[in-house]
Amino acid sequence: LISGGPEIFREVLERLFNEAMTIERSEFLGAAPYERTIERLGHSNGFKSKRYQTSVGELKLSIPQVRGLKFYPKSIERGCRSERALKLAIAEMYVMGVSTRKVTKITEQLCGFEVSLGQVSRLSKELDETLDAFRNRPLEDEYPFVYFDALYEKVRYGGMIRDIAVLIATGVNKRTGKREILGIEALLSEAEVHWRTLLKKLSERGLTGVELFISDDHEGLKAARRSVFPSVPWQRCQFRMSQNAQKYAPKVSMRKEIDQVLRDIFNTMNKEAALSLAHKFAEIYEESAPDFSIWLEESIEDGLTVFSFPRKYWT
Repeated sequence: LISGGPEIFREVLERLFNEAMTIERSEFLGAAPYERTIERLGHSNGFKSKRYQTSVGELKLSIPQVRGLKFYPKSIERGCRSERALKLAIAEMYVMGVSTRKVTKITEQLCGFEVSLGQVSRLSKELDETLDAFRNRPLEDEYPFVYFDALYEKVRYGGMIRDIAVLIATGVNKRTGKREILGIEALLSEAEVHWRTLLKKLSERGLTGVELFISDDHEGLKAARRSVFPSVPWQRCQFRMSQNAQKYAPKVSMRKEIDQVLRDIFNTMNKEAALSLAHKFAEIYEESAPDFSIWLEESIEDGLTVFSFPRKYWT
């Protein structure tokens, strides 16, 4: 998500920085905007626009101004020092939802002091709306190649710490040529019903122009694809296939050799040549690595769907 979703990080960081700076100004003045109190030290004087470059792109910030007093917020400096942690926190909120606890921690980290419950609640609501809008945004461009992956994270669920499957869809935008996060679902497992939930949401949001799905050997995903996107072919990820193949090596010293076998097969000129070479390797390793030989005969075709596309898409 961090590498494939810069748009959402940019928008959320803008909101976080702008809100934290406004809170800093209120703390400096001793009063919130329009608040009448004898403790007030001065008055706010609007905002000054500033563009700030970060690893997720240019942020459009509104720097709070103070009338007649020297003030400059420190939130930007603090945020840049801990940008990685901020992005991890945003990614967690995107997947698991916004909570006041997480927002409190982030805001106090930026401001350098405790913030009020009202300030946190307001910011939590804004962040929740921003993340929800991105999560459910219409997919107006075409995405010819869509990659799927799953990873497990330990989270608190129903009062217990459980392993939750995070299902991820990343698409290559036909117009820009860039990869984008299309959808993420945090569910209980990789069962077909959960992959189907993700695929149906993508379909409802307008996912079109898909020419190929790419993933590891997720049985639930393959079944869900046949149900929701039956006309879209599937390609097993060649990198993951090479990794999986090494598990069938009878000894550690053969892993690199087996990895090279897969590379040689995938680097052939066409599907027929790849199948022919795979069959020859299966015969060669029939005695020295029988499990690998059987796996190769049974599985190799899953990684060759891409040969039906122009060569420029093979790598």
